[in-house]
Amino acid sequence: MNPQILSLYGLKWNPFSQEIPTRALYLPPRMADFCWRIENVLIQEGGFAMVHGEPGTGKSVLLRHIAGRLEQLPDIIVGTISHPQSQLGDFYREMGDIFGVTLTPSNRWGGFKALRERWLTYLDSCRQRPILIIDEAQEMGPQVLSELRLMSSAKFDSLPLLGIILAGDARLPERLRSEDLIPLGSRIRCRYVTEYASREELGSFLEHLLTEAGNPGLMTQGLCHTLCDHAAGNYRILTSMAAELLSAGARRNLPQLDEKLYLEVFATPNVTTQRRKR
Repeated sequence: MNPQILSLYGLKWNPFSQEIPTRALYLPPRMADFCWRIENVLIQEGGFAMVHGEPGTGKSVLLRHIAGRLEQLPDIIVGTISHPQSQLGDFYREMGDIFGVTLTPSNRWGGFKALRERWLTYLDSCRQRPILIIDEAQEMGPQVLSELRLMSSAKFDSLPLLGIILAGDARLPERLRSEDLIPLGSRIRCRYVTEYASREELGSFLEHLLTEAGNPGLMTQGLCHTLCDHAAGNYRILTSMAAELLSAGARRNLPQLDEKLYLEVFATPNVTTQRRKR
């Protein structure tokens, strides 16, 4: 964001940007509880966790927070799959890059063995599991998901070698109920469903963003209530509207954003259409 806009409103950063610092992310209590389980159970015991829900209900924020927290812990390896649509060969290449293992996709058995040996050595040295985060996991092919299940444990499935977080939209749990993926779906030990937020939750979210950015009075209480009423329970919709209002307020050099600005920016124009005379 333009530094002049930040200076105008006394902001440390744009509170409605996707790039706000991880430490400033808003975490409702239920989401915080899930993060605790990841940090205190999954890295200790391994296995699969799943996050799913509709777009704009908090999945990306949750994953950012988890990754940021885990990366601050000593001796924890946190990897992310950036291209979930990959076929098996490219999947092995990406896994090799993440975990520092030289893999030849043409020799899948060699790659399978090398990765497991890497994880076993890591587990023996620090007694914690690496964490692999896969966003948009509903896009992964069944063969890749099955391969991930097989490579992530040893000793007849009694020794998990990885902690794996699968995140996706509402299609993800449906995928894991398909016949060829039931063995993976049955191994999900931590689940979190992101949901549409209540008006009160949206209000707490907006208050948190403004306070963390340095100007809790940026918006009038009336505007905050109006935004929460029109966001349809969706965090992303709320921040998109708020970002547009911030830009509009800066263009007008307004000292504070209010309901009048909301009406000017979002009101539907009243257009009268006259029938053409014949």
